[in-house]
Amino acid sequence: SSGIKAWGDNDFGQLGGGDTTDQFTSVLASEFTSGVVMVAGGDGHSCVLMDTGGVKCWGKNNFGQLGDGTTTSSTTSVDVSGLSNITAISLGDNHSCALTDGGGVKCWGHGGNSQLGDGLVSSSSTPVDVSGLTSGVVAISAGHYRTCALTTSGGVKCWGNNSFGELGDGTRTNRSTPVDVCDVGESAPCGSYLDGVIDVGAGYNHTCALTSSGGAKCWGGNNAGQLGDGVATHSDCTGSDCSLV
Repeated sequence: SSGIKAWGDNDFGQLGGGDTTDQFTSVLASEFTSGVVMVAGGDGHSCVLMDTGGVKCWGKNNFGQLGDGTTTSSTTSVDVSGLSNITAISLGDNHSCALTDGGGVKCWGHGGNSQLGDGLVSSSSTPVDVSGLTSGVVAISAGHYRTCALTTSGGVKCWGNNSFGELGDGTRTNRSTPVDVCDVGESAPCGSYLDGVIDVGAGYNHTCALTSSGGAKCWGGNNAGQLGDGVATHSDCTGSDCSLV
């Protein structure tokens, strides 16, 4: 069996117990005692990937991040509309994304920073296709107000908020469709792009990639030293300051 246990803040029922009571120790999400293959948590919502290839979400839904076509929060799970054959999920603060078995990416929820990747600056309560990524993706990671994808070629594409250079394209311009992450030392317009990546993770305002040689490369905000380059000063992420470290 494969169920879920959760704990912590529960203002929107995001723990999956059917109530809004905060929990200081783990509790079983009573709906899910089996069939779960992946779980992901956002700011106030949670989602699971089921062994059927479908996705269920619950909790906060003010931007449609539950994906059921409404903006009504729910303490019990709802099916994400129109999804099947999903292989992975990832949640940002108030948006959600899924990877299909064909290597495509779909996102839903808050889109005010273009984090849905459909070329718009608007939210959606049902999944939308990420522009240009209907195939060729092997992993996804949703951050604060952005999303990144690892491609089959070992490159990384990101979209959404770019206030700290977290998209890695050498600018601080938000992007409504995916852009390639520039290679180390590059600045916009980049002449070469990051490759040899085997995993990617999007944090609050910075992003990191794991390379096939076992190294790590990071870019974006650095106010707390999160880039790991030995300094803890915030980068303004213009020109070469947006390069990977």
